[in-house]
Amino acid sequence: QVQLVESGGGLVQAGASLRLSCAASGRTFSPYAMGWFRQAPGKEREFVAAIRWTGGSTYYADSVKGRFTISRDNAKKTVYLQMNSLKPEDTAVYYCAAAQIPGIVASGYAYQYWGQGTQVTVSS
Repeated sequence: QVQLVESGGGLVQAGASLRLSCAASGRTFSPYAMGWFRQAPGKEREFVAAIRWTGGSTYYADSVKGRFTISRDNAKKTVYLQMNSLKPEDTAVYYCAAAQIPGIVASGYAYQYWGQGTQVTVSS
């Protein structure tokens, strides 16, 4: 069983930066990919970024490209989301997810394990 725990959310002003972390536990943790999704109040969950665990290929939503960076530390079983130049529209609960088998990394259906989420609030 895999457990994911996010941290690093908070309240910041527009233009600021935050770094989210997602630590995984589980004896045999070797996912196909790790992803970050977010859900704002009254909106559907949306893809933010993903990274292949082996090789490190990265994928981003157009809305965050150039501002957010996803990275991972395989030894620590941790994935990060560095968020720069934050905007009020980035306000949401951010979820970390793990996909154990190959799939479309931008789709939530590809992920079998999810964290509990961490709130990010960006004030204008």
